[in-house]
Amino acid sequence: MYEIKVSGITCGGCVNSVTNALRGLDTKAEVSVDIKSQVVSIKSDKSQAEINATIEEAGFSVVDSKKIN
Repeated sequence: MYEIKVSGITCGGCVNSVTNALRGLDTKAEVSVDIKSQVVSIKSDKSQAEINATIEEAGFSVVDSKKIN
C-alpha cells in the first residue's frame, strides 16, 4: 500500500479525477482519497513510480510518497 501526499485536491471532482485515473492504471486498485489532508491511499500491484506518474498526468502534484504496510 502507498500513501501519497498530493497538492491540488480541493473538491469532490478532484477526488473523482484522481480515483478514476488510478483505477484506469489498475482496475483492481483499492483507492481512498482524503480531501482534508490531500492524501491518497492506494493498494495496488503497480509501482510507486507508475502511481505517482498517473496522479501527475491527472493534473495534480505529488508532494510526498511512501510505501506503508
